[in-house]
Amino acid sequence: MTAIRGVLFDKDGTLFDFEETWRGWAASMLTDLAAGDAARAAALGARIGFDMERRNFDPASTVIAGTPDEIVQLLAPGVPELTEAELIERLNDAAALAPQVEAAPLGPLLSRLRAAGLKLGVATNDAEAPARAHLAAAGQEDAFDFIAGYDSGHGGKPAPGMCLAFAAAVDLPPNAVVMVGDSTHDLLAGRAAGMRCVAVLTGMAPATELAPLADAVLPDIGHLPDWLRL
Repeated sequence: MTAIRGVLFDKDGTLFDFEETWRGWAASMLTDLAAGDAARAAALGARIGFDMERRNFDPASTVIAGTPDEIVQLLAPGVPELTEAELIERLNDAAALAPQVEAAPLGPLLSRLRAAGLKLGVATNDAEAPARAHLAAAGQEDAFDFIAGYDSGHGGKPAPGMCLAFAAAVDLPPNAVVMVGDSTHDLLAGRAAGMRCVAVLTGMAPATELAPLADAVLPDIGHLPDWLRL
């Protein structure tokens, strides 16, 4: 079996804990879009699978693995005063400012992986600009050899474009890369690219949903070095 020489991470739910990071953002963003009208905010939340009263996501919410464009398609009918371009700008601006909760201490983990000679990348269905803002805020943007969002020109997951672009960028065959993610979108993208896949449970999907598509299911990315035998 080809040795793993690169690790490609999803961002939300993988590098950062999904619910701890995004439920506060969702509540604030929906309240802002609804101009403080609680009933309207709740209705907007229902469109994207977010319960404003309980402050939690439905596991089937498009926000979990979808792109901003897909989220806008759901929200737009409830915010007719904004164009789709204005709405996506509002979402991306708010997302860039969302405080991120690390799924595991990123500094020591990424340093250990780089010290082992591994190439590192991020492939997210978020936009690239907020993704870079989140990694920079965590002090880790420079730890990655490759960062791509759904708008970086490679398409979004579950298509394999971002995965293949990472492999090409770091001059590795796809079978020397492991895709690490918390959703079936991540794992399907990795599989389609010919990569090995590791699932983590810091998103919303249960192990039973992820296991059929993964070579391993880990509690969080902090367990990755042991799986890699570093």
